[in-house]
Parts: sequence; C-alpha cells; structure tokens
Amino acid sequence: MVNEEQILEAVELARKTGKIKKGTNEATKALERGNAKLVVYAKDANPKEIVMHIPLLAKEKNIPVFEVSQKAELGAAAGLEVSTVAVAIIDAGEAKDIILELQAENNSEEKAEKKEEKTENKETEEKSSEEDKTEESEETKE
Repeated sequence: MVNEEQILEAVELARKTGKIKKGTNEATKALERGNAKLVVYAKDANPKEIVMHIPLLAKEKNIPVFEVSQKAELGAAAGLEVSTVAVAIIDAGEAKDIILELQAENNSEEKAEKKEEKTENKETEEKSSEEDKTEESEETKE
C-alpha cells in the first residue's frame, strides 16, 4: 500500500518548491484542464459527494490520484491553517522523485489487483460452466 506520509511529503515539497492548487474546486479544474501532475483527496470529506468525482476524473485523464485519511493533515501539508479535502500538484518542483516513486508503487498495486480480479473471474467462469454441465447431464437423464 502507498505510504500516506510520502503522499503528504510530496504535497508539502511541491508547495514549497513547485505549485499546488488547494480545495475541491481548484483540484477539479486542474484535473479537467489536464494541468495536474498528481491529485490527493481526503477520505474523511463530509459529505463524501464533494470528492467522489475526483478519482473518476483522474482515471479518465490518466492522472495519478491518492487518498489520505484526514483532511486536517492534507490542509497542513498544503500550508493551510484549516483543513482541505483536495489538493492538486501542478508543478512538482523537488517533489518530482517522490511523485514518480508513488506512481510506480501505485501502478504495481493496480497490476496486482487486475491480476487478482482476472483470477477471480476465471474461477467464477469455471464454476458456472461446471454447473451448466451438471444441469445438462440431469436434463439428459430425465
């Protein structure tokens, strides 16, 4: 699993040496325009609907997206005295290496999940074909 501390460190470094956009609206605009290098959103956003679109939009635009547990920590990493539920990194600055590392970890996790999903689908197909054969043989007996 991707380390939350690394994610927050990337946001903090990008804030100091690069450029970030803070808040749901700004992060969404950066995603839509394709300016974002990475987007981070908080799991404890309330209501959840204000950030639900971010992972979907990021996937559509092929921009890495990460979730952190607390909006207060995300706000602090973004240099705010208040919490924020979303941050987009526009210019990575010195956080570029951390972002590349996060992307590599995330990609390997996604590949593992897809492989696991394929295995589950294959097992389900095999079970259903076995059940079909059993039903056919029962029908033939009748």
